[in-house]
Amino acid sequence: MLDDDIKQQLSAYLERVKEPFELVASLDDGASSAELRELLDEVVAARPDMITLRTDGNDARKPSFTIARPGSGTQLRFAAIPGGHEFTSLILALLWTGGHPPKVDADVLEQIKTLDADLDFEVYMSLSCHNCPDVVQALSLMAIYNPRIKTTIIDGGLYQNEIEAREIMGVPTVFLNGQFFSNGRMSVEEIIQKVDTGAAKRDAAKLSAKAPYEVLIVGGGPAGAAAAIYAARKGIRTGVVAERFGGQVNDTMEIANYPGVPETNGPAYAAALEQHVRNYEVDIMNTQRVAELVPAAETGGLITVKLDNGGTLQSRTVILATGARWRNVNVPGEQEYKTKGVAYCPHCDGPLFKGKDVAVIGGGNSGVEAAIDLAGVVKHVHVVEFMPELKADAVLVNKLHSLPNVTVHTNKQTTEIRGDAGRVSALDFKCRASGTETQVPLEGVFVQIGLVPNTEFVKDVVARSKFGEIEVDARGATNVPGVFAAGDCTTVPYKQIVVAAGAGSTAALSAFDYLIRTPAAASTEGAAPVAEPAHA
Repeated sequence: MLDDDIKQQLSAYLERVKEPFELVASLDDGASSAELRELLDEVVAARPDMITLRTDGNDARKPSFTIARPGSGTQLRFAAIPGGHEFTSLILALLWTGGHPPKVDADVLEQIKTLDADLDFEVYMSLSCHNCPDVVQALSLMAIYNPRIKTTIIDGGLYQNEIEAREIMGVPTVFLNGQFFSNGRMSVEEIIQKVDTGAAKRDAAKLSAKAPYEVLIVGGGPAGAAAAIYAARKGIRTGVVAERFGGQVNDTMEIANYPGVPETNGPAYAAALEQHVRNYEVDIMNTQRVAELVPAAETGGLITVKLDNGGTLQSRTVILATGARWRNVNVPGEQEYKTKGVAYCPHCDGPLFKGKDVAVIGGGNSGVEAAIDLAGVVKHVHVVEFMPELKADAVLVNKLHSLPNVTVHTNKQTTEIRGDAGRVSALDFKCRASGTETQVPLEGVFVQIGLVPNTEFVKDVVARSKFGEIEVDARGATNVPGVFAAGDCTTVPYKQIVVAAGAGSTAALSAFDYLIRTPAAASTEGAAPVAEPAHA
């Protein structure tokens, strides 16, 4: 099943296993069980002195297998043949079970171990989903380190009957103790926050106790990461507060236009960004949402950043790099049928619509790329574009028109997403020229109409454009002294990774220049002193 190169890599990884454990497989006579058995045999062959295989499991889901140290009481099951994006999840589960330490903060691991509740997670994923591994790995880790937590990872393609029964139309989808828990990418910290009711209050107190920063960056995407690196290299106290490191980049399947990096993907690039920042003495505060920005009361004073959990952070300068999120089409039915046919990521959710009719709203590059991607999986794709012609690059448009199972509707305004029995059943749109209304029966709608900046929290404090973008000058400065901004949340004309990274470095250098030219107010006592100017 695995080629020789993969087998060699697997053997090299499994050399890190320190404690023996066993795999217990539940199999039947089907082809999928035979495929799983082959994979498990190859895993055992890579480290036979530490890993054993039993095939006497009697789980209702066949094929499936558990990973556990004998007598540990841990409950991690894969109802899947972990390939594609999930092969890494399998390797990590093997390593963690075998005693290799995970790369998470010690306090996060302690939180997992001390969770005082019986939690039974079921994770529905797709092997083609690039968002799923984060959730799979987080819940695998929790099951391995806390015997009161049970995690079952289920391949929706392998168990299509469960997908239909539970009306799952987007992955990753998580059920907890039989009830819906979440849909979409989540970090282990976010999951812990949801199940540990006291976590938010503890986090707030911990964050509020932190000393003031010289530079505090809000956002952990390319702009925020670049700003953190440039600020930290100046030797000044730097912090990053973010909902998820990497931001919108995590949802990008392919990156092939970043100079010096011929090809990568969003999750890999986001992980590299975070690792680069962690190479410096930067205080990273993940899974935190900012609620309000309070300017300094006096020149050179401390700016306050209020968090959703009630905590507060202070800094002499703040860089806003909050990026953007998927834009909603804002028609009846969109919110009601999210994860029930309305989706935003064709790479993740496309396989769930195999053999079905779907629509893509949006005729830009993202929309046309999504339609081309989906056309290889679904029965038929309807592309609905508001303007009289598609806005995507000509090469993409030509490719789209060459596909036999694609219909393009231009100069059309989407009016409603209809549903029946709790899931999408049709899309309504009207001709902008004639007013003629059309209803197309289908089962999925993928919204691909661009992004909206994450700037609501600045309210009227920081000047914004009519589109909600933070107004900045050539140095990344806003209208508020000591507050800078960078990336997709600003008025920068091009929303590109390389542009955001450059803007982040500009904002950091400008913040440093502000610090060395602006005397600190007496109220800033406790903030770290600014280092002498240094070359970048």
